[in-house]
Amino acid sequence: MVLRRASAAAVADCPKKVARLVDLVNLPTALRGFAGGQSQMSHLSFFLRVWSHIKNNNLQDPTNRNIVNCDDKLKTVLLGRSKVELSELPMLVKLHFPKFPKQ
Repeated sequence: MVLRRASAAAVADCPKKVARLVDLVNLPTALRGFAGGQSQMSHLSFFLRVWSHIKNNNLQDPTNRNIVNCDDKLKTVLLGRSKVELSELPMLVKLHFPKFPKQ
């Protein structure tokens, strides 16, 4: 992932938010199967794994590329939903990771 100059300034302003995306977190047992058996993974790495699973298995709807048709493996991550909009993916993945208090 390449950071653009405009977002580089945003990273400098919010280092704690960026650190939460890349810090290793213990995965719940339900997600370990999707993560290839890994017990720890960062939020960003897990999201990229979900996205690569979608691309590798051609799960985007051919008529509307903004819709993902979930297979059984992806349903475990996306709360059992059979169809998900791309804009909902980050929110659904975020639900599996611990919440940090605002500082």
